[in-house]
Amino acid sequence: MSEHRRKPPQSQGGGRAAARRGQSSPSAGRRAAPRSATGSPSDAYGSGDEERPYSGRAEARRAGQRSNSGGRRRAADGAGPGGGGGRRGGPGGPNGPGRGRGRSGPAKKRIIDYPRAGKYGAARWVPSWKLVTGLFIGFAGSLVAIAGVAYALVGVPDVAKTATAQNNVYYWSDGSQMVATGGETNRQNIGYAEIPAAMRYAVISQENKTFETDSGIDPKGIARAFLNMAKGGETQGGSTITQQYVKNARLDDQSQTISRKFKEIFVAIKVGATVDKKEIMAGYLNSAYYGRNAYGIQAAAHAYFDKDAKKLNPGQCAFLAAVLKGATYYDPAGAESIDPAATAEANSRRAELQMQDTLNKEVEYGHLSASVRSKYTKLPEVQNPRSNTQLSGQIGYLVDLAKAYIINNSDSITANQLQQGGYSIHTTFDKNKVKQLENAVKKVRKESIKPDERPKTDKYVQFGGASVNPDTGAIEAIYGGEDATKHFTNNADQTGAQVGSTFKPFVLAAAMSWGKKNPKLGDSQAQDERTIVSPDSFYSGKNKLKIKNYDGTIWTDKNGKQWNQTNDGGASYNAPSYRIDLREAMRESVNSAYVQLGMDVGLDKVQQAALDAGILKSSLASANYPSFSLGTSDPSAIRMAGAYSTFADSGKQHDPYSVDQVTNETGTVFQHEDKSKRAFTPPVADNVTDVLKTVVDKGTGTKAQLPGRDVAGKTGTTDGNKSAWFVGYTPQLSTAITMYRMDDNESSKKREFLEMYGTGGEEKIHGASFPAEIWHDYMEQALKGTKVIDFPTPEDIGTVVNDVPSPSVTPSPTESETSSPTPSVTPSETATSPSPTASETCGDFSWNCSTGGTDTGGTGNGGTDGGVTASPTESTGNGNTRGTGNGGLFGGPNG
Repeated sequence: MSEHRRKPPQSQGGGRAAARRGQSSPSAGRRAAPRSATGSPSDAYGSGDEERPYSGRAEARRAGQRSNSGGRRRAADGAGPGGGGGRRGGPGGPNGPGRGRGRSGPAKKRIIDYPRAGKYGAARWVPSWKLVTGLFIGFAGSLVAIAGVAYALVGVPDVAKTATAQNNVYYWSDGSQMVATGGETNRQNIGYAEIPAAMRYAVISQENKTFETDSGIDPKGIARAFLNMAKGGETQGGSTITQQYVKNARLDDQSQTISRKFKEIFVAIKVGATVDKKEIMAGYLNSAYYGRNAYGIQAAAHAYFDKDAKKLNPGQCAFLAAVLKGATYYDPAGAESIDPAATAEANSRRAELQMQDTLNKEVEYGHLSASVRSKYTKLPEVQNPRSNTQLSGQIGYLVDLAKAYIINNSDSITANQLQQGGYSIHTTFDKNKVKQLENAVKKVRKESIKPDERPKTDKYVQFGGASVNPDTGAIEAIYGGEDATKHFTNNADQTGAQVGSTFKPFVLAAAMSWGKKNPKLGDSQAQDERTIVSPDSFYSGKNKLKIKNYDGTIWTDKNGKQWNQTNDGGASYNAPSYRIDLREAMRESVNSAYVQLGMDVGLDKVQQAALDAGILKSSLASANYPSFSLGTSDPSAIRMAGAYSTFADSGKQHDPYSVDQVTNETGTVFQHEDKSKRAFTPPVADNVTDVLKTVVDKGTGTKAQLPGRDVAGKTGTTDGNKSAWFVGYTPQLSTAITMYRMDDNESSKKREFLEMYGTGGEEKIHGASFPAEIWHDYMEQALKGTKVIDFPTPEDIGTVVNDVPSPSVTPSPTESETSSPTPSVTPSETATSPSPTASETCGDFSWNCSTGGTDTGGTGNGGTDGGVTASPTESTGNGNTRGTGNGGLFGGPNG
């Protein structure tokens, strides 16, 4: 037998297996190690005990388990000197360095390993991918669970309980009902089959192109909406047609809150899953608000086009889809009583752009052919918004006035809430006075205004009027036009008609309040040292008077042009001295005297007097030109009646108002508060009244006399004969009447004031003619049976000023009347404010000519009133041509 095949000698310790165990014992195996394999320094250098033989496999295993203190399941006693071996059983022992993890006891597993064990520094705080994934799955699962519970718990509200709102009920001042309107009463639900496909596809294309296939919500849109809310915006921009239907017809809560949005989403999901798409579409179009008090597509079709919904063409459907975005800003008729920016022109432009965009999208999405689309390139013609016969006559104007006042003066009632209805609105309007004012206008129209016989002069004649209680500021009556269902503009509110010489009382009030500047002092000192002017003071009544500054220097414009003020008809007064006292100058409406008085006092003070009396600044013309004193401004009839009532109440000013109280089922939600203030002292106001009393007693306003009663008032006419006024008052009632010509139909693209030469068969219209006649007939009836009250006796006031120097040369009696006039040039009128042209005898820069007013001197019934002079270099028309904006009664919070 060869050497290499010879078996090795067997150990006495138990055979071949024991030998194998003996050979492997020096290694600290993964499963077990002999007790002597401690990894101590002495063992490493062979100075330990000899290896102990084991008698069998079991004994060796037990020994290994007892010795292996650095195995997988436990760490050694320490990781430093004296520590046990680590996982691999490295050297340790009682004094060894150790190689384990160094935990002193058994490790406990954590459900969430964070901060991470075994990591150091920044790594300890970086979550593992397992942790991130687990948390995401848990969060998503929680949301799904919450959504599932919410979906299961939310119910679908009954349509019948939420789609019907109440009326608003308006009451006369005596408590009787005027009209019930303003809620969701104008609604006629129709079936899906009666809704034209063009209407359905118009809203689908514009608002929710996936409507026919989606689940009722748009996740991306919802995300945008919530982001908008997080930024402080409104909850809008994320609604599908289903969501809008749910909000309009199935939710009582219309608030813009996150909780309401969540509820809307879950209800929409359930509705989308359980309600047929046809029912949703019909419900949405039947419940949506289209403006003009029209709820639902059928009511809207009649409100805008006077036809059934099923007869609407694609262009009309696209227009109504645009109106759904907000009728305030898309109704071509405008809504300036709510927002001055919502003019007819701006709304028409917005509506047309939106309509064309909708039609383009219908073509893009395959709902409309290009050939059909090409037929609808312009805004469809819509009818006058006054289609409700309940609002005919003066009622529509009264309701609009009250609504605008509430919206602009109540902190608790919004326009949207008012549209939803449910309010009892107690107005200041006197039923009898409203009827009496309307009858007075109708009488003049019937007897004198004949458009069929004189179409060139009598067509487009307009009247407006307003009565204000001097003690409270309550508006007791207005005349807004022939019929609110036929003539939309409220003529009692802002129209743009200049007031002419009815502005002169504010010049006199300023002269008696602040006085004229001292001409001998510098400007800064002259402002402080003034002379209070008596109404018995003397000024020049000369025609073509060269207007001067307070210091005697000739007034010129920036181009060096002088101002020569004319009187109506070229009349001069009291030649050769031309001296006329302010009382007579007011009585005969002499322009030259009051223009110079305004310059002596300062036009800033004249402006302040008008503001203090109650005129809105937005309706005042530029106070940089002498003509300001002659009424180039254009306040409303309501504001003029209110301003004159300040004189009637001895200088106490009350803002005009039309609503006393608003209540609903919860109680009072709005109450008018009197915020009166002292505008003028009683001596100033009572002296103005005394001067205006002479105008009616024996001046240009004799047609307004009421036998047995004290009456004060003033006539006014503008150059070009484009507007005429009479404003007058008794101690109990102040009334303003205006007359002008304007083609202001809804379809009229060019809105401008027209001349009134020959109107009503008169050579020329003055405030002393038809306006004074209407004022008289109305006030006679309105005051019938009331107590006769006299005006207070005025105290003497001020110093008698003589502003007329002695003439060095006696002028020719006809000197001022023989000058050749400059050819007439009508100044262009602004697009936003068609104010009457203030001067028809001079161009904008031709001042050294006949630029004065239109007053003619005279007494008794034949006397006529003063006009205005055009501002030479800028437009004087500040008024809004529609509704109540920009100087109208309710153009803002202070209206």
